[in-house]
Amino acid sequence: MTVPPHAPDLRPSYGPAAVAGLATLALYILTLAPTTAMWDASEYITAAYTLGIPHPPGNPLFVLLGRVATLVPLGSVAVRVNMLAAVSSALAAAIWFLVAERVLAQWFVLRWPRIAGAAMATLLSATAFTVWNQSVVNEKVYTVSLAFFAIVSWLTVLWCDDPDGRQADRLIIVIAYLIGLGYTNHPAGLLVGPAVGVAMLARRPRTLLRWRLLGVAAIALMLGLTPFALEPIRAAHHPALNEGEPTGCTTTIGFSCTFSKTTADRLMANINRDQYGKPDLGMRQAPFSAQVGMWWLYFKWQWLRDVHGAQPGLQAALALLFLGLGVAGGVAHWRYDRASFWFFGPLVFTVTLVLVYYMNFKYGASQDPGLAGVEREVRDRDYFYLWSYSAWSVWAALGIAGLWRAVAERVSAGGARRWVTSAPVLLLGVLPLVGNWRQASRAGETATREWAHDLLNSVEPYGILITLGDNDTFPLWYAQEVEGVRRDVTVAVTSLLNTDWYPRGLVRRPIEPYDAARGPVAYRNTAWLMPRRPILTLSTEQLDAIPQFVEVREPQLFQHGAIRAIVDPRRLEFGVPVRSDLIVLQLLKENIGVRPFYLSRTTGGYLQALGLESYSLVQGLATKIAASPVATTADTILVPGVGHIDLPRSEALWKAYGAPAAIIARGDWVDRPSVSIPTTYVSTALLLGEALQRRGRTVDAERVRREGVEIAEATRTLDLFLAPSTERPAPSAAPGDSLKGVAIPVKP
Repeated sequence: MTVPPHAPDLRPSYGPAAVAGLATLALYILTLAPTTAMWDASEYITAAYTLGIPHPPGNPLFVLLGRVATLVPLGSVAVRVNMLAAVSSALAAAIWFLVAERVLAQWFVLRWPRIAGAAMATLLSATAFTVWNQSVVNEKVYTVSLAFFAIVSWLTVLWCDDPDGRQADRLIIVIAYLIGLGYTNHPAGLLVGPAVGVAMLARRPRTLLRWRLLGVAAIALMLGLTPFALEPIRAAHHPALNEGEPTGCTTTIGFSCTFSKTTADRLMANINRDQYGKPDLGMRQAPFSAQVGMWWLYFKWQWLRDVHGAQPGLQAALALLFLGLGVAGGVAHWRYDRASFWFFGPLVFTVTLVLVYYMNFKYGASQDPGLAGVEREVRDRDYFYLWSYSAWSVWAALGIAGLWRAVAERVSAGGARRWVTSAPVLLLGVLPLVGNWRQASRAGETATREWAHDLLNSVEPYGILITLGDNDTFPLWYAQEVEGVRRDVTVAVTSLLNTDWYPRGLVRRPIEPYDAARGPVAYRNTAWLMPRRPILTLSTEQLDAIPQFVEVREPQLFQHGAIRAIVDPRRLEFGVPVRSDLIVLQLLKENIGVRPFYLSRTTGGYLQALGLESYSLVQGLATKIAASPVATTADTILVPGVGHIDLPRSEALWKAYGAPAAIIARGDWVDRPSVSIPTTYVSTALLLGEALQRRGRTVDAERVRREGVEIAEATRTLDLFLAPSTERPAPSAAPGDSLKGVAIPVKP
């Protein structure tokens, strides 16, 4: 585009933007997680490494990008995938520099002040808490989505500059392709689409009547969706991570099952996230005002993550400040660069109020803690608004630039000196960097990786381990599939046993040999025989026939061999025996005496609900189910209110655990919904200390108890422990699909 002499200089400063992006990347590398983390980080690292399929919608583009990242010879596999998040967010921060500079170019005559103002957009968007925290570990796919958001934004701004230019049509086609491609990373890729449409309608409405162009753009968008083909192709090979199993080829790969209605139905169910059964938008899970309140709560976090409410006044003041700066920046955007505002304004609206309405969340996990009796999200969902806070940072940066200009105009010095004299105003952009460093940084955090090793090593070779949800399962997948730790253990998570595909995958899972050299010292000097049959002998048809629930309201007797357990449906999660409970009982029936059978101690009262207290023996972080009632001996100590603990085994395991030191080194455990992880260590230490005390080993008992107290004090969970036997449940994951069929018989 030819720029008239009197027009502002609109040439993008790609060099300074690149420098800003590299500086952002350096910050992220400095605060990067050295390994995996809680929640979905382990799942996505595992999916990338194994070219597997994570939970619906499957995120095929991320899996492909992540797989490429794992091949880069830089650090561990986890570091390589974490770097993908860092690079994605740094790229977005560099592009926000260009967007902000584009607005400032029509507002600031001097080039260097507008570059300084644009740098504020990079700084704020990079250090807003949620963006920063998600950029230093690949806990979700949202940082890759953020990069797509930014790229599409910049291309749309370029189109808005010259909608009749030679490159305009090509830009529209590329934008359409990137929107489709971004959707294959996460459905949020479509969120930028409405803003693009509004910009086209405002800048050149006749563009929407050019059917040939729109047809080509539609084809480009469809081409962008092609990574979804990865899911049925890869699922048919049954990778280690195959969530949703979007293929009709459940036994062998073939043309007929690949191109079948079953494959199509399962793929669409995966893409549409049918597994989660979210209600229609008309059925609000919380009042809309409360949902906006959740957004505001997380907005306050962005500028100062005050996790314990020590500075509520300062946090609220900063939130109001950056809210006002953003509003002022939006007004300035409208005033000085209306062409790009027609895109960016609708984008901000879409990723704030529209997104809040569409997500239709329950009350947030940390929202209004004094409000009792309301349904809450299992964890804080601030990451869903990452795009909102990142985009708002651009407007807040424009607001800071406007404030700088206003102060400079009132300084008596002339020329460039007045800009330099008033430059301290730019320190406002540094506030999130200072206020969020401690909580956003994940440097040196290894507790999740050590937790996975410790829990797996609590299980004897070739054992089955029943877990409950995300945080006592995903890290184990990572340890087994990425690091090769204790692949002989079969992990069965109850929240996924409710689906049709997960039990099939467990049956198909190969039996891996136990690596004694890498196993705990406690298991050496014992010959461990490898089982020769799968953990379940049921056929695919029999598995699929197990119902979602059974209408049983009274306690039932489960009997097998010497085990006589009273299953109390009133104590189960849904009040009746569900599919997962029936499969757990079948696993117990087929494997007791064949394989060691364990429940993770994060499963809370599940052991009691199944009536297995008399057969339970605590060994470290897990509870082993014996084939007959456990008797009190010199080694198996009865602790009232808890049950029996294997003293020699638990003591040996405790000495080998790596997570206690990692948890203490990290200090404050901010994520309260995952607090069951450190509290499991605390309860284990207190329980072991009690057992040691009962054997007269007072000195050892005090040492172990002190270690438990140190963990509790470091994580601020000491108040949760009223007795040494306290057990803490873990958060559960979303339930699975509804199924039809007949039950595994439970004897009356």
